[in-house]
Amino acid sequence: MWETLLIAVVTAVVSAVVAGVATGVLVVPRMEARKRRIGEVHLARDRFLASMLKIMSASARMRAMNEPAAGDPDCTDVVRDRIRTERARWMKQMDEATEWMVDNIETYSLSWPAAVLREMVGTYAAYARAVVISERTDDRKAKHLARLTEPVWEVFGSRAWQRGPRLLPRSIQKLAEAVDALGEDGPHSDASDARSSVAANR
Repeated sequence: MWETLLIAVVTAVVSAVVAGVATGVLVVPRMEARKRRIGEVHLARDRFLASMLKIMSASARMRAMNEPAAGDPDCTDVVRDRIRTERARWMKQMDEATEWMVDNIETYSLSWPAAVLREMVGTYAAYARAVVISERTDDRKAKHLARLTEPVWEVFGSRAWQRGPRLLPRSIQKLAEAVDALGEDGPHSDASDARSSVAANR
């Protein structure tokens, strides 16, 4: 009888060990992989929001500090060079932010649940990058980037997309108006090229 009891105990222990090993070998890695993927998506979303903040702050600085005129008697050559250096640094920040958004759009844009949100993100990223690489002056780039970013930040930066649909149509309309303004901005407009890029990615 004790042999039967011993066998039962050993069998129970072995079964528990096998189940534990199976869980560790099969289930845990899958859970860890899923956890890692979710973590990467959240990090990409955070980076996207940080990029928008960088664009808004850098464009505001650009618009607040104009480059002094060459003949301005109140500005020395040293100060003028330093202002140019600062403005170039802010433009570089916007360049890097839009570059990251375009190069990593598949990482964060597909994570939002609705097609309208994904399309808004894709439209914004494409046009923002198009503005940066266009032949516009830095001041015009800063103005357009701020106008493009504002409605997207209203939706994603404030997490309004989770609070209901009321804000979304207005923000989408504002983004469309910002895109249309690119086409009215002179002979070196990049609106048509960006539209082609957005259409190709749908």
